[in-house]
Amino acid sequence: MKFGFIGTNWISDRFIENGKVVDGFEPYAVYSRTEERASYFKEKHDLAEIYTDLEAFCKATSFEAIYIATPNAFHFEQAKLAIEHKKHVLIEKPATINKEQFETLSRLAHENNVTVMEAMKSTVMVPFVEFKEANVDIGEIRYASFHYHQYSSRYDKYKQGIIENAFKPELGNGALMDLGVYAVAPMIHLFGKPKELKAYGFKLDTGADGQGNAILDYETFQATISYSKICDRVSPSEIIGEQGSVIIDKISAPSHIKIYDKEGILVKEFKCDDTYVMKDEIIEFIECIQSQKVESTINTHQRTIDTIAVLDEMREQIGVRFEV
Repeated sequence: MKFGFIGTNWISDRFIENGKVVDGFEPYAVYSRTEERASYFKEKHDLAEIYTDLEAFCKATSFEAIYIATPNAFHFEQAKLAIEHKKHVLIEKPATINKEQFETLSRLAHENNVTVMEAMKSTVMVPFVEFKEANVDIGEIRYASFHYHQYSSRYDKYKQGIIENAFKPELGNGALMDLGVYAVAPMIHLFGKPKELKAYGFKLDTGADGQGNAILDYETFQATISYSKICDRVSPSEIIGEQGSVIIDKISAPSHIKIYDKEGILVKEFKCDDTYVMKDEIIEFIECIQSQKVESTINTHQRTIDTIAVLDEMREQIGVRFEV
């Protein structure tokens, strides 16, 4: 499967590194606004083609799939053009900056019979899939807490007055969209949309959120979401039931999930090598294309839409708004 790339940052580098351990993966072409950057990326990854015209890139017949890893605000228009030119598209999370945009992409994917998937790696990683399919019984669930805190290296520059993309809300960025989504998506994946939610956040001077949290009401239990780009947290995420608990090492890339009974005895675990944490999403995407599936049966379009709807509501309550 030949891939073209929109976005020449570290995440595309990491994606290609992971893809090289996947059978059938071939990095082939790149689009960038500047020939200098496109040429640099081509040489770095030994690609065959470069493009500085987005429409020409999407029209090209030499590769079948496109991976989009640009700032969030650009995802929709880039994905829309790719889909309209019959390209299969894997879009970095969050796939779009509001649910209406992804609803449009979903409709276009079905009309053009191409695979479109959000690159939410956590929910397709083997330990998470095995855990969900195992239907582990920990009794009535009473509480869940998913979090992702990661101090951004760009925050040091921010404090020096240098504002990089990570803290520019006009690009659809900020702590919720960049990190909080990793806590929201698995929550939706396991429990569905909450009955209601209450969100709080801390905004920086640029208007981007630096950190935040939310309480999600599921009637018989409550769940908390927390995230930050301005502090770290090393504790695991967890699900607590009347008869036991689930401990997830890292909600953004769960490589070790442990199940304990109510006496604290380990009764089951799911784990994998965490060297290539993006590998499973690449495998899932390629298998969908080969099976002529418009949607993944794991990262379905509806789950992406529901996740983005929760992000929309959280941003509205926090007061972070993007121009569309």
